[in-house]
Amino acid sequence: MKPVVSSNKVNSTDWIATSLTRRFGLGVGLAWVGFSCFWRRLRTNQNSPRGVSRRQKRYYELKIGGGDTPRRGDLVVIDIMGKVESTGQVFVNTFEGEKKALALVMGSRPYSKGVCEGIEYVLKSMKAGGKRKVIVPPELGFRENGADLGSGVQIPPLATLEYIVQVDKVSIAPA
Repeated sequence: MKPVVSSNKVNSTDWIATSLTRRFGLGVGLAWVGFSCFWRRLRTNQNSPRGVSRRQKRYYELKIGGGDTPRRGDLVVIDIMGKVESTGQVFVNTFEGEKKALALVMGSRPYSKGVCEGIEYVLKSMKAGGKRKVIVPPELGFRENGADLGSGVQIPPLATLEYIVQVDKVSIAPA
């Protein structure tokens, strides 16, 4: 019988397959991390209105809706309560008493009845049935001019506003 001689030389191509697998796996992993960072940054920039940093937008979900999301030109019926953050003065409230909910067409300006640009901005990402507490900075509120809403109700210049907004209904606006 001949003795078995082991050789140190490998006659296989396994080393090629393992190095390619490692390189391919590493490449895919790095590509995925890069893409996810790029996508997050892209979405952050698209959601921010011009001239307003991401830190200035603040809202808190009180109830997540399950209905339609309003688009430009849709009729949106909302209940709203708004007050000046520094003084606590309520300037609009359709939740209490016999006041009717507000109806507005998305994208229509000028705003009225205590609704400002910040509220329209928040409504774009809400669904029917949803409710949010919203802090609106002066840049998305009534800015340096403030507002006179009549009946002795005034919003001071550069006021930060606090709202509770509930979307009751989203529908196509009548022609």
